[in-house]
Amino acid sequence: MSRGEATMNLDEFLSYMDSSKEIVAGSPVHQCMHRLAQEAMQLTAQLNSCYHTNEEIVALMRKITGRPIDDSFALFPPFYTDCGKNLKIGKNVFFNSGVKIQDQGGVTIEDGVLIGHNVVIATLDHSLDPDHRGNMIPAPIHIGQNVWIGANATICRGVTIGDGAVIAAGAVVTTDVPENTVFGGVPAKAIKNI
Repeated sequence: MSRGEATMNLDEFLSYMDSSKEIVAGSPVHQCMHRLAQEAMQLTAQLNSCYHTNEEIVALMRKITGRPIDDSFALFPPFYTDCGKNLKIGKNVFFNSGVKIQDQGGVTIEDGVLIGHNVVIATLDHSLDPDHRGNMIPAPIHIGQNVWIGANATICRGVTIGDGAVIAAGAVVTTDVPENTVFGGVPAKAIKNI
């Protein structure tokens, strides 16, 4: 463990990530990110390795996120995250098999959200500068109440999805989605109002 890593605690890390500042490769923030990823991989390996009751899944998700998870949460493994500690999940949320969440930049999932097979939620981009490609830029994702995200959709950094919206299967969402609309395509665009 490096000196920089030892000096950054979880609260400091989350505060930095919530600032949306660039993360310099090899910095104390990046080292802390790596340590949290190792912890998340250990816990998701437990979650994905064998059958668990829903109560056991909820208990493991509480360990993964370090936050309260309501007993109404449901998940069909496997589930993957490379952090977990910046993920907030509301009540009556369902993750189908293969959901992947990169939550370092912050992911909030409100009540009643349904997330389909193999959905990717990613809060980080790499620097466009080839000399600093290892640097990362975080931005939070907010998914409103009663959103349905179809199978194989990708939600990109900085996106807010409004209450009641539907994201079509296979969509790549790069811009905010108004409430009660259906978005689909690559990149995703409005298809219709609900």
